[in-house]
Amino acid sequence: MNEIVYMILMALTMAVVTYIIRMIPMVFFKGEIKSRFIKSFLYYVPYAVLTAMTFPSVFFVTGNVYSSIIGTCVAFIGASSKKSLVVVAIMSVLSILAFELLTLII
Repeated sequence: MNEIVYMILMALTMAVVTYIIRMIPMVFFKGEIKSRFIKSFLYYVPYAVLTAMTFPSVFFVTGNVYSSIIGTCVAFIGASSKKSLVVVAIMSVLSILAFELLTLII
């Protein structure tokens, strides 16, 4: 019974924290934001936060840093050549798989 109460309290705490984070800007910024600098800054915040959350874990997901580096390089090459997200992801996964299989053979 204590585990269920603990899980409910965790879920409620996460909901309150998420609600507070989303409501603070609405309380302080009631009017339209007219500054071009602030608008452009807020435009890029989601991309920066997603990158900061995702990129470090890329190097530890496979358990082998070298295969992660190869997958990341392949993803950068695919993305810079304007491939779609699905194609870049498949290319990256296949390059990691090929490297892992090659290291098993050798």
